Amino acid sequence: MLKKFTALPLFLAALCATVTPTSQAQTSPSTYPSKPIKIIVPFPAGGTSDVLARLVGQKMTEAWGQPVVIDNRAGSNGNLGADAAAKSPPDGHTLVLMDVGNLVISPALYKLPFNVLTDFAPVAMVGYSPHLLVVNDKIPANTTAELIAYAKAQKGKVNYAAASGMGSATHLAGVVFAQRSGIEWGYVPYKGGAQAMTDLIGGQVDVTFNGMVATYPHVKSGKIKLIAVSSTKRNAQLSHVPTVAETLPGFLTGSWQGLLAPAGTPKAIVDKLNAELMKITALPEVKERLSTLGAEPSPMTPEQFSQWLKTEIPAMAKIVKDEKISID
Repeated sequence: MLKKFTALPLFLAALCATVTPTSQAQTSPSTYPSKPIKIIVPFPAGGTSDVLARLVGQKMTEAWGQPVVIDNRAGSNGNLGADAAAKSPPDGHTLVLMDVGNLVISPALYKLPFNVLTDFAPVAMVGYSPHLLVVNDKIPANTTAELIAYAKAQKGKVNYAAASGMGSATHLAGVVFAQRSGIEWGYVPYKGGAQAMTDLIGGQVDVTFNGMVATYPHVKSGKIKLIAVSSTKRNAQLSHVPTVAETLPGFLTGSWQGLLAPAGTPKAIVDKLNAELMKITALPEVKERLSTLGAEPSPMTPEQFSQWLKTEIPAMAKIVKDEKISID
C-alpha cells in the first residue's frame, strides 16, 4: 500500500510537468496572441466605440498576424457586453472597448453584475473627444462668460438638452457646468443626439454639450452657435474656439473610450497590449481617422488608466448623489 500512495504524488508531479508548460505558453507574452482576439463592443455597430474598435483591431491584426474579431453586444446601456467581457477567460484574447458612460457613470446609476475597478484590468485609453458647448441662435451669448451671465439673469428659465438621456455624459457635462458657474437651468432628456440637435436648432431647448461629429456640421451651417470646447486645451481642429476651462479653470468633460481585459490577465500581456496600442494611436493615419471622429489619442499606461478610474468613479458618484440623478 505504501508503494501505491508513494507513486501517486510522482504521477501528479509528472502530470503537472506535462500540463503546466502548455498553460504557461497560452499566457506567455512571447507567444501572445496565440489565437484570434475578440474585442467586445457593448454598443451597436456604427457608433464611435465600434469604429474605434475596428480601427485598432485592424492595426493589431497587421502587427501580430492574428485576426481581431469585433463582437457587438448591445444592451442595458452597454452593461451587457461589459459583463460578458468581465466573465471571459483572463488570457488576453477577449477585450472590451468601453466608453465613459460604462467606465465611470454606470457604477453610480446601476446595480451592476460586475465591478469596474476589480473585475477588469485596464489596458489603454484609446481616445478622447471633447464636447462642444452650443446654444440656439436666439440666445444672446457668444462666450462662456456671457452664457453664464444670461443663465443667471434668466434663473431657472434656460433649458438644457441632455442629448443622450439623464445620467449620460452629456447630461453630467451640463450638471458640472451649472455647479461650477453657479447657475440653474432645467434639463430636458433625449434618447439621442439627433433629436436634441433638431430641437436646439428649432429653439425648443437653449443649450447643450454634445459630441463634435454630431454637432459641428450644424455650427458650420450657422444653425446654432458654438460657445466653447470642453477640453482643457484648445482643439487642433478648432484652434480659434476657446475652451470652457479658460473661463472655469480645470473644467473638463467629454467622451473617453478605453480598452480593458478581464481581471487576472497577466500583467506582461496587458503591458504588451498597451505598448501596441500606443504605437497604433501614434500612427499618422490613425490620428487622422480619430480627428474625423472629433477625437484624439489619449495615451495612458495601464497604471494611469487605473488611477483615472479610481478618481473619476467616485467623482461621478458624488455628482449623481448630490443632484439626485436617477434613470427612472
